[in-house]
Amino acid sequence: MPRRGCSKTKRGGRGGRQERGRRNRFEGSESENAAVLEDDALRKLSIRDTEILEDDSDGSETSDKSIEGAAADCELEESDDDKNTTEEEERMEIEDITYPVAMWDLGHCDPKRCSGRKLARFGMVKLLKLGHRFNGMVLTPVGKKCVSPEDASILLEHGIAVVDCSWAKLQETPFNRMKAAHPRLLPYLVACNPVNYGIPCKLSCVEAFAATMYICGEKLAAALYLSKFKWGKTFININKELLDKYAACKNSTEVVGVQNKYLEELDEEACRERGMA
Repeated sequence: MPRRGCSKTKRGGRGGRQERGRRNRFEGSESENAAVLEDDALRKLSIRDTEILEDDSDGSETSDKSIEGAAADCELEESDDDKNTTEEEERMEIEDITYPVAMWDLGHCDPKRCSGRKLARFGMVKLLKLGHRFNGMVLTPVGKKCVSPEDASILLEHGIAVVDCSWAKLQETPFNRMKAAHPRLLPYLVACNPVNYGIPCKLSCVEAFAATMYICGEKLAAALYLSKFKWGKTFININKELLDKYAACKNSTEVVGVQNKYLEELDEEACRERGMA
């Protein structure tokens, strides 16, 4: 690819063209005055061209440095272009999601703050009715097994759904009317949504979707769903250490083991801080 602004331009040669042009104007003159005029013109032209060459010589080093700087800038621009191209290649679009993503909306939360409804408006989530059966993974408070990389095949083949209900209204939530083929629970993670920021396990719909996708190897899909929220990247940044550890496990048992070890370390750290107080 050609580099714009990086080619060296040849300088000089102007005096030569001027000298030939001026000689032509004096050729063919037979008078003594013409000869005198010719000698005087050539003398002045020689002095002028010498000054031009000296100026070019003095500025040659600066010119070379400027050219080298321009070349370096072009290389940097090309490097940035390559980086941007890589980022674009790694970006996923909603059309790339081949599995269903759905939710049961119980209407417990504020519609303006509900991340699930916002995703539905973007066409990224399908709304399910009570009594509808979902054949993929279902993130629900009544799940008996923890999400793990072992569930990746279920995610890719049958998709993922969440039960969007209020933690304060679990007793009145009709879980029996939401048929789940593979009910699941999420391991310990910290919420970063504006409603429950910093509270463990109280994730929003989009955080639940993203966490499951991430653990099952669909990291680009997780980033895509979180990208619809200003605070979305914060969820991955705060929980990345745990998410990577969960994603490295083989099954639900290992995920729970990683979770419990992490919680023990938190307890030990809290005890040390209390002892120092």
